Amino acid sequence: MHGVWRTAAVRRAEAELMRGLPPLALMHRAAAGLAATCTQLLRAMPGKHAGAYGAHITVLAGPGDNGGDALLAAERLIRQGAQATAIAVMGERVHRQALRAFRDAGGRLATTAPTHTDLLIDGIIGIGGRPGLPERAVQLLETIHPRLTVAVDVPSGVDVDTGAVPGPAVNADVTVTFGCRKPAHVLGDAALRTGYLDLIDIGLGPYLECEGYLQVPTLDDMIEQWPFPDELDDKYTRGVVGIAAGSAEYPGAAILATAGALSGPAGYVRYAGAAKAQVHNHHPEVVGTDSVATAGRTQSWLIGPGSGTGEATAHELKQVLARPVPAVLDADAITLLAQSPHLLANREAPLVLTPHDREFERLYGTAPGDRRAEAAMALAKRLHCTVLLKGHHTIVADSDGTVYVNPTGHPALATAGTGDVLAGLVASLLAAGIPAARAAMMGAFMHGMAARAVASEIVSPVASQIAAELPGTIGALND
Repeated sequence: MHGVWRTAAVRRAEAELMRGLPPLALMHRAAAGLAATCTQLLRAMPGKHAGAYGAHITVLAGPGDNGGDALLAAERLIRQGAQATAIAVMGERVHRQALRAFRDAGGRLATTAPTHTDLLIDGIIGIGGRPGLPERAVQLLETIHPRLTVAVDVPSGVDVDTGAVPGPAVNADVTVTFGCRKPAHVLGDAALRTGYLDLIDIGLGPYLECEGYLQVPTLDDMIEQWPFPDELDDKYTRGVVGIAAGSAEYPGAAILATAGALSGPAGYVRYAGAAKAQVHNHHPEVVGTDSVATAGRTQSWLIGPGSGTGEATAHELKQVLARPVPAVLDADAITLLAQSPHLLANREAPLVLTPHDREFERLYGTAPGDRRAEAAMALAKRLHCTVLLKGHHTIVADSDGTVYVNPTGHPALATAGTGDVLAGLVASLLAAGIPAARAAMMGAFMHGMAARAVASEIVSPVASQIAAELPGTIGALND
């Protein structure tokens, strides 16, 4: 699991670390890591096999430490044989000591930008800056055509703590960050501008708050935590999941949600609803019944995909929420809950809500906007539940303050029915005894992995193809 820290926490940690260091020591550490990454990138370029030797570097240097990091890294590259040009984006405002070292090494300070360069180092604005770029920076970025762009800490112009990109910003191929990940690396449009993220250890770890603002799961987390059955399990000990989904108008939602549940760890799936014949035709393993009341014992429930918002679904929702087992509310069930939030008044068992932005707005009263992690956390605390806010970077927020950001999102998931598959998978994880926030996080991660696998073979996969890929994707965790 990777932690993510906001600017204020990073600043506090840096201040503690620098108390025991000579002046500029931390900047030199950062510059050394940045220069090493740049050397590797240059070595990988066609015709640049000697690394920095003979390469042309352009530095866009802002007035702060971010610009200083860039200039000191360029100084190191010059000493390896590179030619380097620096432009002080804010005129006379530039880190003087770093500029002196850069020029002493043979670097050139220019007022006009070269049209072409091997490597552009973005040192315009660091984590302490406001989002957006000065007009001079925008003009320079339009003029320069680099083979690669490397951002220092974060791409300049982004909102570091939210990931929003409200105006012009650097679009990096690689971002070299120091000490820890920041929200802009994993949230919003900023994450899409980060490119490949290279994390440099500068000794900050012991000074960071023990828990980051956000947590980003990894494949190793899935391998360690996935509840595969063992020799002593039977279909009941693996967990029984109930699915109340679909309708005469939308039987496909029931089929897809059930497929998601079957791909997960639960050993038994019970379906309750109007589409039981269609579900049984597609999934003969599933036991079908007409209603939640007649479904028998389960360890979790999913309700809502394709169910409609009529009285029958409202009645079934009350039945599900009255049961002392974990539940997932998706789609139409979320709309009904938004109309009748009192239904949660006596609810104590774990609850996972899986809204997209419009459903979130119905529940919360306002859209999540740019502060998606904060919005999801606020809703989770208000309703005492887990919120899985769907999007390219899906957020999972728990009422205890834990927030995960899923790193496996893929455009292939932007198609009808994929949310039904995800909801079924999360319900299956709940039935297997996985805690709510972790179940939502793990479901989103593996759902994204399956989408990526299908998309590597099919240009525009549909939800049923992603569902069919899930068992193999999950099974690979156990190889």
